[in-house]
This record gives sequence, C-alpha cells and structure tokens, in this order.
Amino acid sequence: MSNITEIHLSDSRELFYFDDAPGKDRSAVDERGLPHVTSTSERRWDNLAGEWVVIAGHRQSRTFLPPTDQCPLCPTRDADHRTEIPAPDYDVVVFENRFPSLSVASTGESAVDGLFDTEPGNGRCEVVCFTSDHNGAFSQLPPERVRTVLDALSNRTEALGRIPGVEYVFAFENRGEEIGVTLSHPHGQIYAYPFVPPRMERTRQALRGYHEATGECLQCALLAAEQAAGARIVEKGTHFTAYVPFAARWPYEVMIVPHRHVPDLPALNEDELAELAELYPSVLRRFDGLFEQPAPYIAGWQQAPVRAGREQWHLALQVFSIRRAPGKLKYLAGSESGAAVWINDIAPEKAAAALRGEN
Repeated sequence: MSNITEIHLSDSRELFYFDDAPGKDRSAVDERGLPHVTSTSERRWDNLAGEWVVIAGHRQSRTFLPPTDQCPLCPTRDADHRTEIPAPDYDVVVFENRFPSLSVASTGESAVDGLFDTEPGNGRCEVVCFTSDHNGAFSQLPPERVRTVLDALSNRTEALGRIPGVEYVFAFENRGEEIGVTLSHPHGQIYAYPFVPPRMERTRQALRGYHEATGECLQCALLAAEQAAGARIVEKGTHFTAYVPFAARWPYEVMIVPHRHVPDLPALNEDELAELAELYPSVLRRFDGLFEQPAPYIAGWQQAPVRAGREQWHLALQVFSIRRAPGKLKYLAGSESGAAVWINDIAPEKAAAALRGEN
C-alpha cells in the first residue's frame, strides 16, 4: 500500500502525495499566495434528452498548452517557477482541480419550473499526476508505479464517494492533443458527479434487467462469451482479460475486465492489483504499436455507482483511440453526433488482431 501525505495549497485546496515507499520529505509549502478557487458551475436539465448538462463558464480561463518550462504539473524546482506541486520531486500526486467543472463550493443556484430546471454544479474534480517526468507516459511506468497510481485511484474513489450528494466517481486519462488534452504532462482526472452519468445509467439498467431475467451478471456473461469466442481477445491473464467488444464503437477499443465479479477499484485484492499493474500498461503499449507513434486515447474506469445498483455492477476499464489509420482520425460526424448512431470503419476482430501484433 502506498504511503499517503496530505497538505493544503495556498488557496486551501487539498493535495495528496502517494509515494511508492515511506520516507519521502513532503514538508514543502506552496508559497504562491493564490486566491481561493471560485466556481460558477451549474447543471441544467435537458428535458428532451432526459439528462443533465454541466455549464462551467469559469473554465474558459484555464491553462492551455503551456510550454514545458511553464508546466503546472511538474514539481516546483526553483522560486522562479512554482507549480501546483510544492515538492521538488514526487511519485504520484492527486489534488483538487484549480479550474473545476464541479465543486462543493459552487455558487450556482437551484431553480425548478418543469422546463428550465437548474441545480448547483456540486461535486468535485481532481487531477492525478502519474509521474514527475514531464516527458513520460503511463505506458512506460514500472509496475510498482502503476500500483501506486491504482492505490491513489482506489483511495480517492472511496473518499469522493463519501461526499454528500456524490452519486458517481469516474477516474479517467485523456492522452494526446488530438483528444483535446490541454496539459501534456502525464496525468489523469477524477470527477465526482452529483448524478449517475447517462452512459453509466444505461449500463446500470442493462445489468439490472439481465440479472432480473437470469439471476446472473451480464458483464460476467459477456466476458465468458468473449473468452469462448477468442477472436477478439487481446491479452488474457489469471485475473483479467483484455478484449475488443463485439460491438466496438471506436476504431481501436479494448475492455479490461476482472474475472472476479467486483464493483470497483477498492474491491480488487492484492493479486488482482499486481496483475493489473502489468497488463494495463501492456495494453497501452499495444495501442502505441499500432502506427509506431504515441496513440491518442481515453482510458476510463467504469465503476459501480456510489449507491444504487452496486450488487449487479462489474468493474471494467475501457481504453479507446480515435486514430483509425496513420494520419487519420475517427471524427464524431453527423450520424454519431447528430443521431448517436455509431459507425465503425474497422471490424472488431481485425482491430483485435492488430492489437495482438498480427498482420
């Protein structure tokens, strides 16, 4: 288990050092004198779609693609460039986002009239720095560091789930400017939503319906069927299987699913975490190997909601890239963006073969 040290930044935001081993000096103080973070975030109900939309206009001023020597996620190494991390070096760091989409301190107001329903954008957004190496990558982290990252995500999943009003904790990584990343330093994020996101809500309903009809877990059934079929398996271990979904939406998409029925990261045992720390970056390296260049991707942990539907939920990690060929990206055009009907140019079986390194 990682060693955890909590401090507060100069604007009172929380920061947590997760160290591979104890004994690190974490006494450095943030001397920037930042003003307290303010959030005007609010969520508005879309009556036609039946889902919440978050409006966060204050984020327009957030940091956008700074030069390397001005990266706010690097350690603070001298007085001329103080960053979000006061220490001169670190293993893994988690801190409250300075420009949060959701915040427990949101100044948004409630308004309910049936057509224009609004609620404060309550929740929390955190940043997870995987390494102090600005030019590093999650796929290149050693297993012991991946293990520390997993400890951090597990710890924060539990902590954020205890915040009143939080219904879902989503941990994810965006990688690559093609994805829309505004900071190139290797990092991820954690969003604590005051509602279950639409995609997870649909999954919850599907899992519940299958369980009511069969008494079994739908994710377990899909995993067993994929293992039996074999054509879409990318990598298989003792505790996890990585496969391309039968109805994959993205050109290259992989689900990493534990064999044991568990709801979230905190439920994984030591053996499962040890294998995951090897398999997860291995899958990412397979993505990078597709076109012999770093792959733009999103990796998101599909965990159980904080409250309802936890018994039927089966943890999964989805990794997908928007690159479909060298120099070509998969755009969400008319059918996908306008009608939410996905059209994939690459057969999942062919994508799995490519990820396995087969010609």
